[in-house]
Amino acid sequence: MGPFSPTQPLQRALRRLALTTKSARKGFYKGTGSGAMGSHTKWGGYKIDYSKVRTYVVPDLTDFQLTPFVAKNIEKAKGTFGRGLSPRSGKLYLNQWKAEGGDF
Repeated sequence: MGPFSPTQPLQRALRRLALTTKSARKGFYKGTGSGAMGSHTKWGGYKIDYSKVRTYVVPDLTDFQLTPFVAKNIEKAKGTFGRGLSPRSGKLYLNQWKAEGGDF
């Protein structure tokens, strides 16, 4: 321990936190978790290795009991919105969702 080290209780708390580049020693590189999907060629290109590409298996949701947040019968808004509301307004969306039978 150096001359400026945290107290014992604080050290225990710091061990439970996520490891960051600021809390680790020189040379630590955390990365982004993206991983390499291939390799660089000597001509400056990139060759994808399809055995390294992530694939996600989506389960069959035909008889799924939970409903999505978006009601199935809401139509896409077109035209003017009035009263200063924009197409991206959350209030406009929630008002229409409640009118169409959505509940919290």
